[in-house]
Amino acid sequence: MTSSIGSVASLAARAGGSVVRQVRSAVDPTAARPAGGGQPASGWLVVTVFGDQSDVDTARLPAPLAEFGEQIEVRVRPAAGGKGTELGARLRTQPSGSALGRLTGSDPQADLRSALRRAKQLLEVGEVLAVDPAPHGKRTATPGGALLEAWTRVAPKAGVR
Repeated sequence: MTSSIGSVASLAARAGGSVVRQVRSAVDPTAARPAGGGQPASGWLVVTVFGDQSDVDTARLPAPLAEFGEQIEVRVRPAAGGKGTELGARLRTQPSGSALGRLTGSDPQADLRSALRRAKQLLEVGEVLAVDPAPHGKRTATPGGALLEAWTRVAPKAGVR
């Protein structure tokens, strides 16, 4: 009996710590990242595409990146070790990211990060892969379920933090 209470307490502590870290990273993105692991000063976001450099045409970008138009710069170069192609993009003007903007989901840098991931999928697979939707119907509202639902709504924009 005591071990089950201990494991529940341990799970609750880990979940609480995770929530605190996520909120702190939304308010101050540098707080949750290790030293040197923050956003590069250059602002370039890069994905490695499995394919030749000739497969990526900067004049005809995949739709997710093309939507940004002249707001972004794009570069294409060989990936390290000959393992594909690096597709990089950055905003021409660095937005002044506010905590409120990140919490409400209006973060241009996060939008660009998401667009890069979708462009990578389009170039490699030909479509943007999606997870099966959650089952429909009435579910009992729980604090954990509400938190999961909230994070699921913003997950496509957030990326890995």
